[in-house]
Amino acid sequence: MGTTLRPVRDEDHDALFAWQRDPPAVRMAAFTREDPDDRAAFDAHQHRVRADPAVRHRAIERDGVLVGTVAAFTVEGEREVTSWVDPARWGEGIASEALRLLLAEELQRPVHGRVAADNVASRSVLERNGFRVVGQDAGWAAGRRAEVAELVLRLDG
Repeated sequence: MGTTLRPVRDEDHDALFAWQRDPPAVRMAAFTREDPDDRAAFDAHQHRVRADPAVRHRAIERDGVLVGTVAAFTVEGEREVTSWVDPARWGEGIASEALRLLLAEELQRPVHGRVAADNVASRSVLERNGFRVVGQDAGWAAGRRAEVAELVLRLDG
């Protein structure tokens, strides 16, 4: 069966919330919600994202089991991608495969990805899918409660 994508459903929210509040995952991702433990804010965000036709938000399944999410969305006129995988499943290639599948649906180019500069794993996921570093930035990272250096990557046509 392998890795597949499908629309995110209400029944996915409990698992997604748990994964997105995992302290090591929050620290690694850095650019997270202000309070990862705020379930009401999480639910409001999920419903807003799922209702927006400009957002391509997909659940990732591996062999029929929910293991994460991957999404494409627009920020300030630029298309971006993001993913989140169950921390217990890190290192299995799930994010790389899910991004490959999403990019087959998401045809707009260029598309961007942003990662904390020290997040080697997420950078590798993007680079395995053809993204290249095109810039640097820095911004407030709620997941670390600090200003964090960020790499900007882009996938062209």
